[in-house]
Amino acid sequence: MKNLSAGPPSWRRTVIVTVALPLVISLAVMAYAWPASRIAPRDLPVGVVGTSTAGQKAVEGLEHSKPGGFDFHLYPTRASARSAIENREIYGAFVVTADNVTVLEATAASTSVAQLLTATGQQLAAHAAKLPTKDATPRAGTSHRTAVGKSLAKPVPKVGFQTVDVVPTAADDPRGVVFNSALLPLTICSILIAALIATSGAQMSVWRRLIDLLAACAATSLAAYLVAEGLLGALPHEHVATWGALSLTMLAISATSVGLITLIGPAGIGLSAALMVFVGNPFSGITSAPELLPKFVGDIGQWLPPGAGANLLRSTAYFGGAGSGGHIAVLVLWSTLGLAAVALGHRDSAVANKRLSEELAAADDGSADSPAGNGTPAALPPSPANRPHSHARHTAHE
Repeated sequence: MKNLSAGPPSWRRTVIVTVALPLVISLAVMAYAWPASRIAPRDLPVGVVGTSTAGQKAVEGLEHSKPGGFDFHLYPTRASARSAIENREIYGAFVVTADNVTVLEATAASTSVAQLLTATGQQLAAHAAKLPTKDATPRAGTSHRTAVGKSLAKPVPKVGFQTVDVVPTAADDPRGVVFNSALLPLTICSILIAALIATSGAQMSVWRRLIDLLAACAATSLAAYLVAEGLLGALPHEHVATWGALSLTMLAISATSVGLITLIGPAGIGLSAALMVFVGNPFSGITSAPELLPKFVGDIGQWLPPGAGANLLRSTAYFGGAGSGGHIAVLVLWSTLGLAAVALGHRDSAVANKRLSEELAAADDGSADSPAGNGTPAALPPSPANRPHSHARHTAHE
């Protein structure tokens, strides 16, 4: 007998494979590659020490060469600039004098920004060395040729240059590679935790899910911390607080993912991955800085759990928690919204199950009270499989 269900493959599947899937992959590649290809300083907060003529000329030169690139803060002393760096108010500072340029930087805040400030400081020193000295200005009664001859006879003063790393990275991770590469696997693991908890038991109470979620995030973040610090030495400070920052970051991502899965079903896994992995991770600025990304990209990234978690971890591990208040608020907000979605979805599921149970009970009561039988189930009509074939009926009639 011919199988009528057999036929050509569905065009819908062909469209998904040839159109939708390449489009999704292209968007994912663009989400990671486009921000990285547009890295440049945008209102990057840096300091300038002193109000000397050399410092003012340095500010004017930087504003002219990179308009909108830096947000300058003036500090009276080097100590005040160092304090601002340690409090995460600025990324670094330029100490410019007539014969020296010193760059105060913090590789723990961003190795990319530190490299940028070093290159900018070298440009300032090279530019200062080319400036004419006061001796080259012609005096009254002195010809211009004589003044130029005297200035050429004197050696051009050499402008010194040095860098000071105020807050360095860990000695075992000088480039911050371990720190920068840890965010993506943490994000993926958080979504996996959410998928496991959301699909592991339909009858699980909301409190049980909450306890499992908290325990899983705490245990997983502890394992990640032991690897990053115990084996790789990348997080050497504030051990308990750093573990807490990791736990809160994973909780925000996992709670949001569980909430989405609870509300919209398995599609919530894909939506969570799109939001956290393909938007939150590349927009976080963990490998550079939010101020080096396009303006709206950096802003969006800091309002998502991966970006807020990365900055919270950086502040906790290297800066004693300075500047972490806003990031904690963002993570707590996402965690609260996710847990509220879990509770709402669980309540709707409980109401639906109760309604279904009541309908089934009413149906059972109706069948028990029907005349078809007292306490015995009513006779059911024969199924098509049990009915005699038409040929058999004709034979019996004959």
